[in-house]
Amino acid sequence: MSRVTFFAAAGVLALLAPPAYAADDSGGGKDLAEVVVTAAPYVVSIDSTTTSVNVVKREDLDLAPSAGLGDVLANLPGVRSSFFGPGASRPVIRGLSGPRVLVLTNGIGLIDASGLSPDHQVASDPQEAERIEVLRGPSALAYGGSAIGGIVNIIDNRIPSKYVDGVHGRVLGSYSTGDDGRAVSGALSAGVGNGFSVTLDGAHRRSGDYEVPVDPMSRELAAELGLPAPSRKDTKVPNTYVDLDAYGAGLSYAGDQGWGGVAVKRTDSEYGSAAEDTVHIGLKQTRVDARGGLNFGFGPFDSIKFAGGYSDYKHTEFEGDEVGTTFLSKGYEGRVELVQPNRDGWQGAVGFQGLHRDFDAIGEEALIPATKIDEAGVFTLQRLDKDSWGIEGGLRIDTRSIKNIRADRDFTNLSASVGLFARPAEGWFFGLSLSRTSRGLTEEELSSFGAHPATGAFEVGDPTLDKEVSYSVDATAHYSNAAWTLDLHGFYADYDNFIDLIPTGAVDADSGFPIFNFVQGGAKFYGTEAEIGFKAWQSGDKSLRFEGTGDYVHGETDAGPAVRIPPWSLTGRAVFQDAAWTGTLEVHTVGDQNRVADFELPTDGYTMLNASLVVRPFESQPDLKLFLDAHNLTNVEAREHASFLKDVAPLPGRSFRMGVGYRF
Repeated sequence: MSRVTFFAAAGVLALLAPPAYAADDSGGGKDLAEVVVTAAPYVVSIDSTTTSVNVVKREDLDLAPSAGLGDVLANLPGVRSSFFGPGASRPVIRGLSGPRVLVLTNGIGLIDASGLSPDHQVASDPQEAERIEVLRGPSALAYGGSAIGGIVNIIDNRIPSKYVDGVHGRVLGSYSTGDDGRAVSGALSAGVGNGFSVTLDGAHRRSGDYEVPVDPMSRELAAELGLPAPSRKDTKVPNTYVDLDAYGAGLSYAGDQGWGGVAVKRTDSEYGSAAEDTVHIGLKQTRVDARGGLNFGFGPFDSIKFAGGYSDYKHTEFEGDEVGTTFLSKGYEGRVELVQPNRDGWQGAVGFQGLHRDFDAIGEEALIPATKIDEAGVFTLQRLDKDSWGIEGGLRIDTRSIKNIRADRDFTNLSASVGLFARPAEGWFFGLSLSRTSRGLTEEELSSFGAHPATGAFEVGDPTLDKEVSYSVDATAHYSNAAWTLDLHGFYADYDNFIDLIPTGAVDADSGFPIFNFVQGGAKFYGTEAEIGFKAWQSGDKSLRFEGTGDYVHGETDAGPAVRIPPWSLTGRAVFQDAAWTGTLEVHTVGDQNRVADFELPTDGYTMLNASLVVRPFESQPDLKLFLDAHNLTNVEAREHASFLKDVAPLPGRSFRMGVGYRF
């Protein structure tokens, strides 16, 4: 499909939908009035953002697959998964991943090692969240250059900002075929008097090796290796089991002058590595967080928000019963935001952020030496909204220090953005934003040296590399009325000193892996995302709604096509809503990807059929629901081009997930 055809299809096929879990029980589509917590310290709703945003709410997460973060978000427009089997996945946003996509929990970094390698699990499970916010592009200047590609913020309720009146909670349990998966999660919050509230929460999921409709090896890889074509029969991808437990507790106080509290969380996880049959990974993290806010009048500010987190993280790769490589990450991060009052449409904030992290890797695959990372930043965001028009802007200066035996570097980064927006008629919003974002480099890019089985490469960093800078343009259109919602985005980003991992043509004698060097050059990325919804019919509690999404991204570097760029996708969906039940039917189509980098094989497209049913059996208990989700009903072969394992680990085949959820 040509780009012209795709853009025409994205506009004309307006009745094509978001992912299967993205509609809640009410059958509604994207809520453009939803407030985006991550966008700024002050209030900004989705229908007033000048860049692309999605909010995945708790109702959505109840119906989401029991999977890692990347897989849960994978079908949002412009988002894919790095899918390294069910145990490890990170979001890929607009073709960018790793250190260019910042994953946060309550606005603070995870301080884990998930950004260093695709086989490293994110140390936060989606079922812990009350909501997840996804911001594409450099749309959150307050978080620095590591958000050059986008932000995913996992927001929980361990530290309530308001006093909890009474006892409230939720519980969810499910079973899935195809991987014999069992999952349960829950949360409880209660007021204990005098402004104090306590919370408890936990999540557990366990699954075995998952089923696929074909031999795990792709036809393209078999041909490359000179092997017979793989068989077309149901089988399993070996060593893809997952066993995860996460649990936490919090205590907070809320009064007239503000709120504050602390929380602690523990994550214990073990999962198989689909890349190596004899390797499994154990992850342990203890995390302590503090958050709060105070209402006061001090000069130009009327409130202050603060957040901080400390993490002690350990990731161990076992080869059989023996310890292979251990990754250690310990550190803390904090931020303070001084918020201005709304003065005739003018809002703003000034913020400060600091981070210290100690990282070490011990063992055979210790590509990176012991490293100390320090960051400090100051920023301001300002927005003037005069109803029919407005302007917003931001400025951030930060420093990043990387120190180890191979690299001793300090980066000073300047990032800035400006946006204009207008509301020319009822329901319409148009926005245009320009930004310059500077990213200080990572320990991996500067100082890697060694064989990396997860990527199948011998990786060599370069301690002389310069900071990465992007210049980007984002265009946005929102529209909503009683029947229609429309959310369209186009983007273009031009990079100076874009970091790329390029093959040298040589092979490491010991590992047998091809040698790849981290190098810099120019790069350009552009594309579009669209979400459209139409309420075709409504009578009392009954309604029929059609929804749709489409996305496309094109990436090009000085060395040729950018690596692992996802192909276009279109998704169509019908949602029927009744007081007692909600039914959905979805068709998800992904195109071929034949524009590939060196050492990368093309990937065939696919069309997948999904369906779900949510039943509320008791009129007196509308918060009790039973659900059945059917995934890949036609059992097609589907491979995620953004995954390092796409040619040996296809996406799951036909499966059914059933469960029960209750809120009180």
